[in-house]
Amino acid sequence: MIAQSHASGGRLLFSSLAGLLLAIAPLPAWLAPARPDFLLLLVIYWSLSAPHIAGLLFAWLCGFGIDVLQGPVLGQHALAFLVVGFLTHKRQLQLRIYPVAQQAAAVFVLLLVYQFILFWLDGVVGSPVTSWLRWLPTLTGALAWPLFSASMDTWIRRRY
Repeated sequence: MIAQSHASGGRLLFSSLAGLLLAIAPLPAWLAPARPDFLLLLVIYWSLSAPHIAGLLFAWLCGFGIDVLQGPVLGQHALAFLVVGFLTHKRQLQLRIYPVAQQAAAVFVLLLVYQFILFWLDGVVGSPVTSWLRWLPTLTGALAWPLFSASMDTWIRRRY
């Protein structure tokens, strides 16, 4: 059991670093606004599949990592990740038994909550972004969820 939790912890750390790299990887200008929030998808995935390992501290640290790498205001992504992590943990038993299409719809709502918190915080600090492109990662993240969760499940179960 201990070896399995260490392996899961290692996979958690490796996937978090990969999510951070995907968040800053350069994309063509026409594709950059549609980049899904991969690290947030990882937080949601790990909160659903291993809630005993990936708790609220993990969600906050991932959000803080995004803040350090690209956030203009330190702590805004950390707060938004924490709220999404809390909502995911609170409903994880229900979300785990949903079919993939319903999970994608729930992930869409969680990503909307994340974007709304960022939208609100940007308005509070005086730099609101009112373009509709702000909401595009929410849609692409929800559309990517079935493939993302299936690939993560395959990667984790390959070992066990």
